[in-house]
Amino acid sequence: MENYSIVIFIMAIMIGLSAVADKIRIPYPILLIIAGMAVGFIPGLPEIEINPEVIFLIFLPPMLYDAAFNISFKEFKININTIGALSISLVFMTVVGIAVVAHYCIPGMTWPLSFVLGAILSATDAVAAMSVTKGLGLSHKTLTILEGESLINDASALVAYRFAVAAVTGTAFVAWQASLDFVILLAGGFLTGLVISKTLAFFLKKIHRNSMVVISLMLLMPFVTYLIAEELHVSGVIAVVTLGLTISRFSNRLFPSALKKESKTIWDIIVFLLNGLVFILIGLEFPYIVKSIDTDMILPYIGYGVIIWLVAFVIRMLRIFSQQVNLKKSFQKQRKRITEHALLDFKNSLIITWSGMRGIVSLAIAIGLPVTLSDGTAFPERNAIIFISVVVVLLTLIGQGLTLPWLIRILKIDADEIVEIPSHS
Repeated sequence: MENYSIVIFIMAIMIGLSAVADKIRIPYPILLIIAGMAVGFIPGLPEIEINPEVIFLIFLPPMLYDAAFNISFKEFKININTIGALSISLVFMTVVGIAVVAHYCIPGMTWPLSFVLGAILSATDAVAAMSVTKGLGLSHKTLTILEGESLINDASALVAYRFAVAAVTGTAFVAWQASLDFVILLAGGFLTGLVISKTLAFFLKKIHRNSMVVISLMLLMPFVTYLIAEELHVSGVIAVVTLGLTISRFSNRLFPSALKKESKTIWDIIVFLLNGLVFILIGLEFPYIVKSIDTDMILPYIGYGVIIWLVAFVIRMLRIFSQQVNLKKSFQKQRKRITEHALLDFKNSLIITWSGMRGIVSLAIAIGLPVTLSDGTAFPERNAIIFISVVVVLLTLIGQGLTLPWLIRILKIDADEIVEIPSHS
């Protein structure tokens, strides 16, 4: 009964603070994280542990599905070059960059452990990107790139993480095997999502007039798709994203407007509650992670977190601005392959750089690190890796999240450049 009381207490705080954030014009995830940290330090409060499997199963599928369902498929296709560059090459560049810095800066960080830390912090988070940028008046193009990147890059990060952890446990890293596994993971996830979406579309055609059954199926399928993909050892992330993109196009042709409106209302409530819980859980987890670190190491580890955050930010900036140059060159040479709308300007590039925030996925991966190795010995530097990961997540969410509205004002985006986030059904 006590656990239920805590959950109700957290949800009440979440709803109240979301209303306050709207009034004082602060992104509500930031306020929820700060509140979660404050609540976590209350003496006598039972420890709330984040189960990584619960995060990946309960939170991730509906968030990914909703984002993919609402993303502009046309914009996604136009900007696929940039989305691919950020969700694949940038992820692996970030893994290497963080690993190099961690190895040479942090005592006790062997190369395998450094790559584990790099993999944990390599991908931006779909929940964070959408929640913090919502309502800032960013263009469809910028939003699509950010959402598209954060929808796909989890798969890249999870592959890098898997091989880094395997290296810590003594398994040899084979480049061609890692590359093949990555391709199989992505292709298998895509095919799984496609088959399930086509099957779902077939049934929805038969029952589309029964709104209750249709909406119930739509709510259930992200979880089913994720579970099936993971059981097949392919990417559940890619499978759910494929499902969302496919069903979105299908629903525009078949579903009546009343059904789409009803479905959107239900999804908005679910996503709002899950979003809020995710961010308050990030804040709540911080005090318990602090307790696992020696007091005299807290400040040094925070310092390492700041350095890693800056390194990740610089790598992201370099990759995005190099992508801007590459797109311009490609447009001049091959105008059929790259359209003018796909080009990036300075303002878009800077906003996309600033919006690269880490979130619940990085935290869940970190907390999901094995406690012991196969021989029974403790996983080396586990608490340090988790603590530094949380510091970086908080720095990206609070530091970049709070300054993003300021950056948009400084850039003086003209009124005709600003496009409010569309309402999708």
